[in-house]
Amino acid sequence: MAWVWTGMVLLSLIFGVATGNLDEVANAALEGAGSAVELSISMAGILCLWSGVMEIMNACGLSAGLARAFRPILRRLLPEASRDEETLAAVSANVSANLLGLGNAATPLGIRAARRMARSCDGVASNELCLLVVLNTASIQLLPTTIASLRAAAGSQTPFDILPAVWLSSAMSVAAGLAAAWLLSRRKRRRL
Repeated sequence: MAWVWTGMVLLSLIFGVATGNLDEVANAALEGAGSAVELSISMAGILCLWSGVMEIMNACGLSAGLARAFRPILRRLLPEASRDEETLAAVSANVSANLLGLGNAATPLGIRAARRMARSCDGVASNELCLLVVLNTASIQLLPTTIASLRAAAGSQTPFDILPAVWLSSAMSVAAGLAAAWLLSRRKRRRL
């Protein structure tokens, strides 16, 4: 990836020199750097806000309750992982954090669950481990906080007006991911 960025910078400089617009290229680079810093600072503030909300939810037990609500569904989807209570807790917390749009908080929980599930895989991902990756990647989001944060940082007056589209697209992506995982696991079982 470094080669791609280096190539783009070099091409910009070459075309800037060739067209006599090197000053505009330099000004655009400085403006872009300033915008990147501004976006990073605004995103950091918004992420701190939602991380604080998540901590409050943890402290009052709301996130644990949400994770408990998902356990019956997850026991049906991941029966082998459900046998280990700590793995099931990590998967439930991962799904709950993704549901709230807190991908940054969900990632460590998903990694912990995947590591625990991978212990019994002997170097080859099990169907349940693949299903965990699908659930983590295509997660249903009730509150897309990260996207809303980006929209707010970009100047949107109504960053959450995308909720119906997010609900529909995330539900469809989870359904498609679960269907694909189910079909591929059946195909794998037939070959064995």
